[in-house]
Formats: sequence, structure tokens, C-alpha cells
Amino acid sequence: MSRYPVYFAGFGTVVLFVASSMFSVAGPPHTDEPADNAPATSDVAALAAAIDEHIAARWKSEAVQPSPPADEAEYLRRTYLNLAGKIPRVADIREFLDDPSPNKKAELVDRLLESPAYVSNFTNFWRALMLPEANANYQIRFLVPSFEAWLREQLTRNDSYDHIARELVAASLSANPTQSPQVQFLGSGPIAFYRAKQFKPENIAAGTSRLFLGIRLECAQCHDHPFATWKREEFWSFAAFFSGISGETNGQFNDVVTRKEIAIPDTDKVVQAQFLGGATLPSSSGTRPRAALAEWLTSPENPYFARAATNRIWAHFFGLGLVDPVDDFSEYNSPSHPELLDLLAVQFAEHTFDVKFLIRAITSSKTYQLSSRQTHESQADPHMFARMTVKGLTAEQLFDSLATATGYFENIPLRSRFVVQNNSPRAKIRELFANENATPSESQTSILQALALMNGKFVADATSIENSATLAAVIDSPFFDTSGRVETLYLASLSREPRADELARLVEYVDSGGAKGSAKTALGDVFWALLNSSEFLRNH
Repeated sequence: MSRYPVYFAGFGTVVLFVASSMFSVAGPPHTDEPADNAPATSDVAALAAAIDEHIAARWKSEAVQPSPPADEAEYLRRTYLNLAGKIPRVADIREFLDDPSPNKKAELVDRLLESPAYVSNFTNFWRALMLPEANANYQIRFLVPSFEAWLREQLTRNDSYDHIARELVAASLSANPTQSPQVQFLGSGPIAFYRAKQFKPENIAAGTSRLFLGIRLECAQCHDHPFATWKREEFWSFAAFFSGISGETNGQFNDVVTRKEIAIPDTDKVVQAQFLGGATLPSSSGTRPRAALAEWLTSPENPYFARAATNRIWAHFFGLGLVDPVDDFSEYNSPSHPELLDLLAVQFAEHTFDVKFLIRAITSSKTYQLSSRQTHESQADPHMFARMTVKGLTAEQLFDSLATATGYFENIPLRSRFVVQNNSPRAKIRELFANENATPSESQTSILQALALMNGKFVADATSIENSATLAAVIDSPFFDTSGRVETLYLASLSREPRADELARLVEYVDSGGAKGSAKTALGDVFWALLNSSEFLRNH
């Protein structure tokens, strides 16, 4: 049963809206070898069970009654959106619902993790975190294709998370004189991370600590942190690791790889590079400062790295982190489930920082498989994880789901999807729905966004008899009666079959010809309304 009933009136108008503690992460020494693609099934099951035990213990102590399990269609759509970044096709839905295998959920996750859609979706996920400047700065957007190409390569190989972090932090930034001026300006791969932050040590330090440590260290840039223990000198000692990087006005950049000191602005004080927590870089060390930082950052003993990463991944699947906001680890912002966060971090490190291992465990848990329907007042607090949090779709998820539902084919190479001067439907959706700064669980559809979907050319064309591949196939099929056509449109858009009352009402509407006396046009009205419904616009 759906949590979101879809209401129709007139020619198909739809009601749109609905309402830390420090610890050491033990683990084997890390390597640059790709993570194991197939962790032991017993390890996945054990961690999934541990997740459920920790969550259930909190429910018991707080007298919380969890929601019932999600039905198969709800689980399928949710998992497709989380892993593939789009809704499933009708054929995929029918195949999954008809599959009698007791292991079909785990098998679905395995298939999606090995699919190009997973790589594309998590390229978008990590790029949005690593280059947040691209969402608002048109100049920075020119850097995105090269950066996404680098990320896509790492994810295709299933490189471990610590490997990706080291590649980014310790990247060589020296310009190659044999490259074209354009390539030298834009850089390739990790260079985009530094250029987006204007090659300024303070910007790079702030971005690195937020991204990989979950610490808002920039609050100590001008004065001691008002709500944490970080001091101004600690901020600049961390920034000193990046002090050799500078950008020139002509777009060229320099990287003095051995520099490891920096002057604190408006003072006479010069500080040496120092890891958070007090350890300093030995003066006799021949290791480049940024390389040494990368090794410290990704060490299994680092008390921040694994916890920050697991918290982000948890938040991707549940709508909010165990620490919320996800980049605000401090003594004033404790985890909702500290023992669970510690356990996830330990397991992540012990499994060589394999993101897919965490994903398999999370999606195997009963907690992840709960319905999003609120069935008891005790489920109101999302930090209890007593029901699945309803999340807004990202712009990329929305466009790719619309394309899947309507049969739209996008003839644009992956490397061109984020080009600034791109008048494609994807670019227009991205501009309108660029809510990357919003918490997924708090994302709201604005009036302008709703009007664009209701009246915009892309959805209008995609639901017209003349232009919609899905609608044409449904109308022209000799195997469907009106009931079958309505059911197929539900599967194509909402990934579920209509309820009996929905089906009866809509069959009557279509057979009557709707507002214009045409059954075909009435089917278009139904499809349009489904694509504009709050159920379609949310991941639940």
C-alpha cells in the first residue's frame, strides 16, 4: 500500500504535496589495491544484524514502535534510487515482483552495484561533496567533466575510499608544459578540487577537513572555534600542509611540494604543518607534506576518517546521518547512536574501506527495509530510524527517473552533462532543482519547481501521445485493456501497481474520455498527473 494516495479531478489535476566520542579505528594496513568486490556473505549478514540490534535497543529504551516492513515494490524503487540514481523500468519491476527467490533483495543489490548506473550515481554523489562550489559557480562548472571522469574511473575499478582520498589529497599539481593551455588551465582529475578552492591553503584545508574528517574547521580560521575545542593556530597549522600551492592570475598554478609552514594572517606568527590532534611532521622527513597528510588522514587509526565516511554513506541511504549535520562532528553534536557509528567505522576500516561492503550491509538490514509510512506517533523523530525517512530526489535523480518513466533517450555524452552552456532538458532540470545544500529529508518542492513540471515542455512532451515513447507503447499494445494500461503507467512512474480504488476511478475516467472525450488523451492526463505527484518526486 502506498503512503501517498494520488487524487484526480477534472482532466487529471493532481494534489501535489504531502505534507562523539574519540576512538581508534583498528584495522589492517591500507593499500592502494582495489577493494574486494565480494566480501564474505557472513560478514555482511553479521554487520546487518548488528545494525538492527543497535537500532532496536534504542527503540526499546525510548518505547518506540517501528513501522512495518516495506513491501517489495517500495523496497525496489528505494534501492534503485539509492544505488542507480533512478527508478526501475517496468520490466525490472515485473521481474522482481515475480521472482520467488528468498535472496532476491541481496541479488538485486549485487546487480546494481556492478552496473554502470551505480558508477554514474555515485560519481554524482561524491562530486557534489568534493566540488560543492560547482553548484553555484558557473566558472567552476567547467572543471566538472574532468573531475567526474577521474571519479568514474576510480569507481569503475571499485577503488577503496581511502585510495580515492589519498589520490585527491596527495595529487601532483605541477603543470605539464607539453599539455595544451586549456588542459593546463582546467587541470585533470584532482586538480579541479584545488582550482575550485582557488588554490588557497585556507580554502583547501577547510574543504578537506569537512569532506574527510566531518569537522567544520573553518570556524577557527579567524578566531578560536566558538563551539568546539579547535584553536585558530590549529586551523593554520593544518592549512600549512597546503601552503606550497598557489594560483596565478593567468590561470597557471604552482606547487612547492616541500613547503610546510604558513604565516597566520594579520599576525607575526608562522606555524608549521601539524596534524589535528597535535602530531607534527618530522623536520627530517623526506615525505612531501601533502603526501604525509594523506597517509595520516586515511590511516585506520585516524579517529575521524572512517567515522565521517560511514556517516555520509548512512545519510545517503537514510536521509540523515547518525551525526547530523554530517559534516559537524564535535563534542556539542553527539551521534544519535554512538556505539553503532563506532562499529560501522571499525568494520569499514577492517574491510579495507570498501564502500560496497557497507552498502551491502546497510541494505540487508531490517532497519533499511522498513516502510516510510508512519503508523505510530513514536516514529515521528527521524533520528530513531523507526521508519524510512522520505527524501527529496536530487536534480540528477529526478531527470533520470523522468527519462526512465517516459522512455526519453538523452543523446549527450557523460562528459558533457555538466557543461554550462547546455540547453538540454537535463541542464534545465538541474538548474531548477539544484538543492544540493538542502538536507535530503528536509527537501521541499518549490512552487516554481512544481509549475515547471506541470507546465514545462519536457514533461508536456513526455506525456503527449505524439512524443511519449512510454505512452505510445501503452496505447498501441494489443495486449492491454484500459485496466492494464493504467496499471502499466503506474509501474512506469510510481514503480507500483495501483490500489483497487485508484484503478477503478481511473479506468472510469479513461473510458469516459476524460475532459476532451478521448481515451488516449485521458491516458496522457493520467500519466501527467502521476509524474507530477508527490509520490513520484520523493524517495520513500
